[in-house]
Amino acid sequence: MSGAGNDFVLITGGRFKTAALKNMAAGFCAAKTGVGADGLIYVNRAGKGAVSMRHFNSDGSEAFCGNGSRCAAWWAYAAGLMKSKKFTLKTAGGDLPVEIMARESVKMRMPDVAGVSLRHGGAWSKPVKYVHLLATGVPHAVAPVDDLERLDVAGLGKFLRFHKAFGPEGANVDFVQMRAGKLHVRTYERGVEGETLACGTGITASAVALGLALGLKSPVALVSRSGENFRVWYRPAGAGATDIYIQGPAQIVFEGEIKC
Repeated sequence: MSGAGNDFVLITGGRFKTAALKNMAAGFCAAKTGVGADGLIYVNRAGKGAVSMRHFNSDGSEAFCGNGSRCAAWWAYAAGLMKSKKFTLKTAGGDLPVEIMARESVKMRMPDVAGVSLRHGGAWSKPVKYVHLLATGVPHAVAPVDDLERLDVAGLGKFLRFHKAFGPEGANVDFVQMRAGKLHVRTYERGVEGETLACGTGITASAVALGLALGLKSPVALVSRSGENFRVWYRPAGAGATDIYIQGPAQIVFEGEIKC
């Protein structure tokens, strides 16, 4: 499955334990010896009007994933697991309402942001002048830049992802630039340890951080590295935000069988 180029292997059924899912994620996501993907999604029905979803990065670590969640929701509806266009997705980020807006387009509630550390304290490498730190289910450092297209996302992202200012676990890093009224975003993802074509939690973090810093009106229009369009709604709440929703693409690329 693809969430704006952020790709996943989705499996369903069985009663797989965490250790098995971690191993499957690392094996299936390997580019040369497996299917090749950014992560593994495990989806099952979870009672009336609900679907459970677990996401594992390509390195086997488990984490909440915005794009993966939307992909899980679209698959559940397209496969007939859910008959209604509105249902609940049970995730590591909480029980989140989702709505199928159109074919391959999903709108989903995101976890509230308790607080945003605007211009978070730390020493940064050029061309980064400052970063905003927040958590949208997972931690993100949002760094506004002047030339997003020519930026060394791999090199600079790897350095910032482990920056001591973000604690021992580090953070995902989102480089953003406003162009023609839209926030363009490139993300270096923790757990993938590289740039992905899109990151749902990163898109959301960029919208909320820049929305609060610049007073952007909701919904915020954003564009991922893949060129796909997103919209993020939010409402300021104290130092953070609530009523956060993301709408973006989710596609089934192909289906098959994996022998393991």
